[in-house]
Amino acid sequence: MAALRLLVGLGNPGAEHIRTRHNAGFWFIDALARRKDARFGLDSKLHGETAKIVLDGQPLWLLKPATFMNKSGIAVASALRYWKIEPEEMLVAHDDLDLPPGAARLKFDGGHGGQNGLRDIFAHLDHGRFHRLRLGIGHPGHKDRVTPWVLGRPGVADEAAIIGAVGAALDVLPLAVTGQFNEAMKRLHTGGE
Repeated sequence: MAALRLLVGLGNPGAEHIRTRHNAGFWFIDALARRKDARFGLDSKLHGETAKIVLDGQPLWLLKPATFMNKSGIAVASALRYWKIEPEEMLVAHDDLDLPPGAARLKFDGGHGGQNGLRDIFAHLDHGRFHRLRLGIGHPGHKDRVTPWVLGRPGVADEAAIIGAVGAALDVLPLAVTGQFNEAMKRLHTGGE
């Protein structure tokens, strides 16, 4: 499995979206940047905010699209082209309605599960052959309530659970980054649930 070179967090820009469920991907990327004392800077040609870190000797680009969620593919495709990175060397962190708060799952390839950011990345790449970090936000119980749910803030317990999942994912990230994806998956999926 290829080592990772690009980590993308999906979310919506703007202060009003910071703590919303839909921004769980940003929570992850921001937490990683904080651990590494990295600062994001706006890169207009990449339609997003970028930072560079080194994790276990591996240089990594971090990207937060500055477009809205449903246009995430613009920034992702631009960054892959600009940095000459293959999709297989990318991990996209995103919120996931099908997992409970506190769950984090790594996967490679597969469908977009209706997640609008992933759907747009698929549209730009014509495939889904990249790594994902699925951060559970739970489901409101009915499809008619999904939009206010994802755009709303989680309660205290759910927020703590999502932050815990982000921490668990960060703990296994060095394995994933160096290409030990299966070991990272095993540790993440069997630990702390």
